[in-house]
Amino acid sequence: MQKNKETPLPLTGPYEGLTGVYAIDPVHSTIGFSVRHAMISNVRGKFTSFEGILKLDGSDPVRSEAHVSVQTGSVDTGSPERDAHVAGPDFFDSATFPLMSFRSTGIVDAGDDRFALTGSLRIKDVELPVQIDLEFGGASQDAYGQQRVGFEGTATLQRSDWGMGWNTALAAGGVLISDKVKLLLDISAVQVDQADAA
Repeated sequence: MQKNKETPLPLTGPYEGLTGVYAIDPVHSTIGFSVRHAMISNVRGKFTSFEGILKLDGSDPVRSEAHVSVQTGSVDTGSPERDAHVAGPDFFDSATFPLMSFRSTGIVDAGDDRFALTGSLRIKDVELPVQIDLEFGGASQDAYGQQRVGFEGTATLQRSDWGMGWNTALAAGGVLISDKVKLLLDISAVQVDQADAA
């Protein structure tokens, strides 16, 4: 069987060929996180159900937009018991607040395919500003003829800011779970509309 290969997209400018509307592909994307556990190691998790739209302006990237929603009950840390706790009232309370959402409010081109994306992150009934450091991973046409773009992103959050302050003290000192959470994004998005994103 002949192996399919992705074909890089020709760009007339740095990002000129990227203008359009893209849907995040959840099968080839990850919205994940990492948090310090017991003061000595990191626990990683991800969400398995999410969707998002990227409106990219290749001629003026700072005019681009992003809108993402995540089902909080889809959290997966590799432990069903822990997942139930994280989705429960001590943390996301997914029965009451089934979705968390992000909407961009601005973007700064930092050079070398890097961008600072600012926006509002709503978790439970709290909406606060965040900054996500993005790196453009490239653009290509996949084996099915779909135009794709890729991004990686990171952000550091204080979970207690969104009302998720649950913790327990350790006998040796310190706490079970760090308040600091690192957001880890690996995004592949498929173009659904070539119209100007503006």
